[in-house]
Formats: sequence, structure tokens, C-alpha cells
Amino acid sequence: MTNPVQALTKSVTVNDNPFMKPVEWLSLLVLAALILVVLPLLLDGFRLNLVGKYLTYAFVALGLVICWGYAGILSLGQGVFFGLGGYCMAMYLKLEASSVENTKIQSTPGIPDFMDWNQLTALPWFWQPFKSLPLTLILVIAVPVLFAFVISFAMFKRRVGGTYFAIITQAIAAILTILIVGQQGYTGGINGITDLRTLHGWDIRTDAAKFVLYFINGGLLIACILAAQYVKKSKLGRILVAMRDKEDRVRFSGYSVAGFKVFAFCLAAGFAAIGGAMFTLQVGFMSPSFVGIVPSIEMVIYTAVGGRLSLFGAVWGTLLVNWAKTSFSESFPDLWLFGLGALFIAVVLAFPNGLAGLWRERIEPRLTRRVKALRAPPPAILPPHGTPPHGAPAE
Repeated sequence: MTNPVQALTKSVTVNDNPFMKPVEWLSLLVLAALILVVLPLLLDGFRLNLVGKYLTYAFVALGLVICWGYAGILSLGQGVFFGLGGYCMAMYLKLEASSVENTKIQSTPGIPDFMDWNQLTALPWFWQPFKSLPLTLILVIAVPVLFAFVISFAMFKRRVGGTYFAIITQAIAAILTILIVGQQGYTGGINGITDLRTLHGWDIRTDAAKFVLYFINGGLLIACILAAQYVKKSKLGRILVAMRDKEDRVRFSGYSVAGFKVFAFCLAAGFAAIGGAMFTLQVGFMSPSFVGIVPSIEMVIYTAVGGRLSLFGAVWGTLLVNWAKTSFSESFPDLWLFGLGALFIAVVLAFPNGLAGLWRERIEPRLTRRVKALRAPPPAILPPHGTPPHGAPAE
């Protein structure tokens, strides 16, 4: 029996497995030019900040490409990791805004306002590490990834997968939302953590700050695309594909399927956490409405529309769906959810590989044929019948 991973490795070795094909480099260049050059020149501050919010969701879509598209793990709870990353950043920002001088009118100065409203008299122990910015930046990724590791290790070691795993992640999103809302004195409750002002003394509420944060957001997104591309093109990526298609054969070949699944799930959680932290900085608050089932399903739709096998397609799908959501919800607020559901059904039925699959299967081959036709040498023109060849003497 042929080892599926060895077969994939051999086929890729024959093709030299470039890090990125020319068309992928072109896609990255077009996306970077749009995000970092075109949109900042064309849009006003409000619309640009709106696009910045869309880009934070694209981090989640990138993680789903690796987790769902390549590893075959459908997670309906990615909002959990997006929210945890956002809450970690919001906790630091809230503590900085809750200095003794800013909260001197409270009964207990030096703690967030919602804690004072709920009659807490001291800062909880799990808030203490978020007084440090370097430690916060570490915890932004470490907390969601550790939580993802606990969930995935417990599930995949017991070979829980497929629909059952998707339902479990959905249940975790619902449980965490209820927990955040119920513990108002520690989390801000249904309102979340608001009134975020400065990042290490830098006022993030100004237009200039939001402009800078937009470029930081775009730069981090491009860096995550390159990191995901590295995973996709490495031997690890080939194992993930083999595991998705023939899990039992990979397991019988001696590989730890559970370990690879845990890695893919944790990587997706890390990407989502970065997006959540940037969302908090870009928008200025974090609430449980971004943690629950509905936002998690919307994040899956972004990936499905763009193409769950394409990193660039996932980003384009995120931008397209959110732009449509903003445009239609402004004009038809009561019909948007129906439109979103219809869009997801249409994509699944008509284009199962999303917009990227549509491009790859329908448009790219036609463009390739047209380019080849333009590059082909013109056909030779034969002389009319009876005309002597050039240079031959006439009779």
C-alpha cells in the first residue's frame, strides 16, 4: 500500500514545490496594493476604519483555510478565540484608562468602572498580568491558543471529529457567551469592555491613530498570509491534506493524526486571536456579541464564499461579504440575514470551492488560453497557387 504522504511528497518534489507560484505572488501584490495604497487614497477616515474592521475578520478566515480547508476540521466556534484575543487586549487598555486619577470619583479608585458598579473593592487576580503591555501581547495569543489546545487535545485524542466536533465548538461559543454576560463584575457583562482610550500613553481614539492602526492591521494580515502559505507548502501542509482525504491511511503510516489536528486548530486560534486584538484597537471596544454562535458562523461563511482552499480567496471573501453586509443592512436592515443565508446556500450549491474555485476552474483557464494564443507566432502565409516561391526564376 502506498504511503499517501510519501506520494504527495514525491509529486511535489517533481514540481520543485515553489513557496509561491507567480500567480500567487501577483495575487499577494494586488491585495497588498489594494489594502495599503488604493483604499487609503480613495476612502475617508470612517470608511477606512470600517475596512480595517473587515480585515480583522480576515485573520479568522485565514485560520479556517488551514483548519477547515486543509486539515478538514470544521469549527463553528472561531468567535471564541477572536473574542479571547480581543478581551485580552481590552483588559490592558481598560486598566490603563482606569488609573487612580481617572477614577477618583469612584468608591474604589484604580479599578474599571463596571467593577466599581458591581461593588468589587479590589482588582481580580486574573486581571493583574494585563497591567504590563509586553505580557499582554504574549497573553493575547497564549490564552486563546492554550484554550484551543485543551479543547482539541481532549476531542481529537478520543477521535471526535466531523459534525460532532463542529457542534461541540458551537456549544463552547454559546457557553462562553453566557459566562461573559453573567460575570458582569469581572467582564463588563453584555456591554463588554468599553471606553478604551490609550495604548501605552498613545491616544487610539484620534483619526491619526486609527490611520496608523489600519496599516499595522494590514501589515500583520500580510505577514499571517505568508506564515499560512509556509505551512501550506511545507511537509506539514502535505500531511494535513493527506489526513483530510485519507485519515486512516495516514494514521496507519505511523503519523499522529491527533497531534496534527491539534496543531492546525491551535494555529487557527492564534490567527483569530490576532484579529480580535486588532479589532479591539481598531474599533475601541470588545463585547460578547463577537464571541457567540452567530459571529462564528458568519466567519465560516466568509471562508466559504472566498474559497476554503485559498488564502487569498478567504481574504477577498471576507471583504466582499462584509461590504455587502454594510451596504445592504444600511438600505434593507430587516432582510440582510436572509440575504446572508441565501448567499451561503448559493455558494455551496453553485460554487463549492468559493470565488477562488470559480476563478481557478472557469476564468483562469480561459485567460491562460487567450494569453497563449496572443503569444503564439502568426501562421505562415502561403503563396497563391501558381506563384513561384521567393527567389525562384520565373518560367
